[in-house]
Amino acid sequence: MEKTYYKPEDLGKFGDIKEFQPELAKKFFDYYGDVFKEGELSQREKALIALAVAHAVQCPYCIDAYTTGSLEKGATEGQMMEAVHVSAAIRGGASLVHGVQMMNKAKEVLM
Repeated sequence: MEKTYYKPEDLGKFGDIKEFQPELAKKFFDYYGDVFKEGELSQREKALIALAVAHAVQCPYCIDAYTTGSLEKGATEGQMMEAVHVSAAIRGGASLVHGVQMMNKAKEVLM
């Protein structure tokens, strides 16, 4: 069996973070719960945003949770993949736009 830092069963233990700091965990989970309530954005839209962010930050637990959450909220496979592509485009663009910083420095050094 392959060892890994990420164990799927650990996702179900997320609430256990309160063990070492219950006050802060309560504040976080209260906030987290409020963020995902229906508001200006639907719960489905919020789940898709979370799925895209999960891919941008490359959190396997979040990808697992928000894939399930997106499906439960009525998202289609196509919508989920489109959200992943939006994430990839933003992440790629962010890397490329920092190329301007490299170009500025290269021009400064070569002058």
